[in-house]
Amino acid sequence: MSIQIDGSNLTIDQVVAVARGGEKVEFAPEARRRIESSAELVGKLVDRNIAIYGVTTGIGEFARIRISAEMGAELQRRIIYSHAAGVGEPFPEDVVRSAMLLRANTLARGNSGVRFQVPRILVDMLNNGVTPVVCEKGSLGVSGDLSPMSQLSVVCLGEGEAFYNGERLPGGEALRRAGLKSVDLTYKEGLGFINGSQMCTGGAALQLADARNLIKNALVAAAMTIDALKGVQSAYDARLHAVRPFYGQNLVARHLRTLMEGSRIIAEKSGKVQDGYSMRCTPQVLGPTVDAWNYVARQVETEMNSSADNPLFFTEDEAYLAGGNFHSQNIALAMDFLAMAMAEVADLSERHTNRLMNPVLSGLPDFLVEGKGLNSGLMVAQYTAAALVSENKVLAHPAVVDSISVSADQEDHVAMTPISVRKCGEILRNVTNVLAIEIMAAAQAFDFRRPLEPGRGTKPAYLKVREVVDHLENDRVLYPDIEKIARLVGSGEIVGAVEAEVGGLEIEQPR
Repeated sequence: MSIQIDGSNLTIDQVVAVARGGEKVEFAPEARRRIESSAELVGKLVDRNIAIYGVTTGIGEFARIRISAEMGAELQRRIIYSHAAGVGEPFPEDVVRSAMLLRANTLARGNSGVRFQVPRILVDMLNNGVTPVVCEKGSLGVSGDLSPMSQLSVVCLGEGEAFYNGERLPGGEALRRAGLKSVDLTYKEGLGFINGSQMCTGGAALQLADARNLIKNALVAAAMTIDALKGVQSAYDARLHAVRPFYGQNLVARHLRTLMEGSRIIAEKSGKVQDGYSMRCTPQVLGPTVDAWNYVARQVETEMNSSADNPLFFTEDEAYLAGGNFHSQNIALAMDFLAMAMAEVADLSERHTNRLMNPVLSGLPDFLVEGKGLNSGLMVAQYTAAALVSENKVLAHPAVVDSISVSADQEDHVAMTPISVRKCGEILRNVTNVLAIEIMAAAQAFDFRRPLEPGRGTKPAYLKVREVVDHLENDRVLYPDIEKIARLVGSGEIVGAVEAEVGGLEIEQPR
């Protein structure tokens, strides 16, 4: 069954289904009507010899220069050519596919003044596996992601490069093999292809999906650590959290209670009155990350379903308005926030790992291995976690607070959104490995608690780990173990095993 786009109802999960799962896309019938009405309005305004930014004028600093109607189509083609100036490695194909979907969805709102063939070629390419080669660096996050969206768009013109069936080809050849034809442009359609934040927003949507999975893994990892260390359960009591009614904090406490339910390890009391902050305050630390995720998801889904280019056309009033809906400050702020929130996930996880390693704090063998002195156990795995956490502290510095004026000071405040998104992606990769190390350590700790068994949700996580990594009896090369568990974390397999036992670990706040 295809995903139907209408400009207003696209979700993050649908973006993932199309970008990564190959789900087919089609337009809602009313979307085509709106698009065609908008294109007709542009034609009427041009016939009236009205000065329209980017249609009968140049763009940026050249907006003061009038362009004849006869040169309108050539202007649009040159806009795409001149803006395709990115550098760096190509974006992953799923990011480009997400941008194509989001741009088609934005055009489906019917405010962009393009003919139906413009969004249709994007959907046709999605449905037939043609993915433009787009360089990662070059966008400032305002006036749209101009450079990457232009490089994407040149393939729609039959030029540039694209991936097709795993092969990197000239754009025209990729279209030909897929049975598609390039488009010819008319008024506004060059801007219609490129003028919006869809590359950043598409990447943000995918990162939100990845972050949600990591937060769930963080819940499991934290529960494993607290379980293995015989955590004092009063810290997770529902009454304690209800009197501080933050959504995320209460959700995390509830999930932890569920995951540790029935643990025979915890049932054997440790005699402690309370634990250190990294254990006792897990709901108060992970909870705000849950709240941050929900805020960012609302921002991104709003942007996904917005008219975000310039100028915009309003058919009922037969009017056009020039403005700045392309400015992606909202996504930049949101993704810088998500980057900080996810960096904290790794920060907390590394502290959990530290407590598991320290015999004074854990009551377990030094560095979770017998034969200390001869064996170093998981000592240096914690070093790796610490290194990644330190790197995240640098990456979490917000990009949005920087701005460099461009276009002869016409575009004198920029959001730097692509940097916010790119940094967040690197943080998520680090978080994956830090959580893998905590989970590996917690599983090792469970082995030393035998014959006592872990909780209802922590036990299936332990068993999933033991499917790919054996107990550490004597020192061995550790990086393959970390890689194997990191794959389980990234794929959602650990969370899946846990959810099969205890039900969903959902983090979405009802809207």
